[in-house]
Amino acid sequence: MKKKFLFLFILGAVFLFSNECAAQMSIDHYYLQFQVHAINPTGTQGQMPRNPIDPPTVYLEDYTLTFEVDHPEYVLYIKDEDEVVVYSTVVTSATTEVVLPSTLSGDYKIELIMGDWLFSGWINLY
Repeated sequence: MKKKFLFLFILGAVFLFSNECAAQMSIDHYYLQFQVHAINPTGTQGQMPRNPIDPPTVYLEDYTLTFEVDHPEYVLYIKDEDEVVVYSTVVTSATTEVVLPSTLSGDYKIELIMGDWLFSGWINLY
């Protein structure tokens, strides 16, 4: 009986500790959600094909974007609420982190372009 109680106690402690760590991690950084759009050669956004490409895995922590290790090259645009580009750069396939300018503050649209694909979402910089 004591072994069963000790096991349940340790299991509960591990569960509480893992939830606390997960809550702490979600405060420090978060996973960006992207919408996927196909871009046709005329430069306008089109309807997604039936089997769209998976959006990239990108995390934001403070002013740093972290990309998964194995990713294609992207052109990154940060746009304000008026769709004005306030920052742009090329994210090569070897780049895993992009530090955004600390002068940016507020809500911005983020766009990643890879060939005929546009991935768009929103970020908050404070």
